[in-house]
Amino acid sequence: MPPLAPASAQRWPWWPLLPLYPYGRRRTLVRELIAGQLWSFEQLQGVYYVAVPIRMTVLKLREGLLLYAPVAPTAEVRRALAQLEQQHGPVLSIVLPTSSGLEHKLPVPAMARAYPGAQVWVTPRQWSFPVPLPLAWQGFPMGRTRVLFEQGLPHDDELSWCGLGPLDLGVGTFMEAACLHQSSGSLLVTDALISIEREPPAVFDLDPTPLLFHARERGDEPLADTPENRRKGWQRLALFASYLRPQSLQVPPVPELLNTALAPGLRNPRSHFGLYPFRWPDGWQHEFEQLLSQRCCELQIAPVLERLVFPRCRQALLDWLRALGQLDGIEQMVAAHYAAPVACTGAALAALADQLSNRSWAPDGGSWELLASIDQRLLKLGLVPHNP
Repeated sequence: MPPLAPASAQRWPWWPLLPLYPYGRRRTLVRELIAGQLWSFEQLQGVYYVAVPIRMTVLKLREGLLLYAPVAPTAEVRRALAQLEQQHGPVLSIVLPTSSGLEHKLPVPAMARAYPGAQVWVTPRQWSFPVPLPLAWQGFPMGRTRVLFEQGLPHDDELSWCGLGPLDLGVGTFMEAACLHQSSGSLLVTDALISIEREPPAVFDLDPTPLLFHARERGDEPLADTPENRRKGWQRLALFASYLRPQSLQVPPVPELLNTALAPGLRNPRSHFGLYPFRWPDGWQHEFEQLLSQRCCELQIAPVLERLVFPRCRQALLDWLRALGQLDGIEQMVAAHYAAPVACTGAALAALADQLSNRSWAPDGGSWELLASIDQRLLKLGLVPHNP
């Protein structure tokens, strides 16, 4: 299915609850991943132009559709789903496959209201912070919300489910429910397993501003739209999303920052009025190549989760990967972030588990330094459990 018209942005009324880029105005790229069986609905989401794609995957079942990891249900999204419903049947199930991914959780109540006939499924031990709230208070329709694994599994004659967790994070839990769509051989995952691409994802064609913003060296440079700048901006965004503060990143002093602000042509919100609090010395490209080098058969564990979640649950992660590798018929992986579909087999998942077992794990230095400092601070405050 080609990208949908019209080109005008769509508004999502929930954005004030979580002020993430693009701040209430979202475009959606719809792609058919497997002919007649699997579709990707991609949007951008982030903070201060550190935006990465977020994906909802739509599965064709015998009697209708399943929505895995919903995105914001804009009018554009609903029109595209209406087209699929006309061809393949109604939306039967809406699945929240994570207990900790707020970006995946927030759209679910709105999506559930848009499809009142759909069953809603969530992973066990959902939580909220700082105040624990029941799901009903978070907008989930309790009359048709069920818990994966504990209250059954949706369409388990067509789908194979495999859970990672629940893992104790202290303040809450981490859980991810992977799903194998048997008819297409597609393994659906959420946050833990990813494949970072070298080139910018196609969804940025709808809004290249985050790429162009971060491709600059100074705040007084214009947002020039070139293939080189798009590639450079994407690779820097991937470093941000992976490490929060990459080792190569520098923050200029305030006088230098203000000196480049309000340059002619940049006095507008899109350019943040020339404010650009980042410097990228030579060597950042090598850091990006090191990030890609962590892949095994194009697959890798998200670094931010490796350092903040899995140090205390490494064996559970390895067991999950090996359990996924035992599922019959895997041909490709579709994650909720980054590239999709990615060639994937059971052997590749087993190889990734072996690689993780043999390499250094969740280091403290280099690109991992900020993540390590966050983890250590959380340990000192007693907010997360100590490593076993």
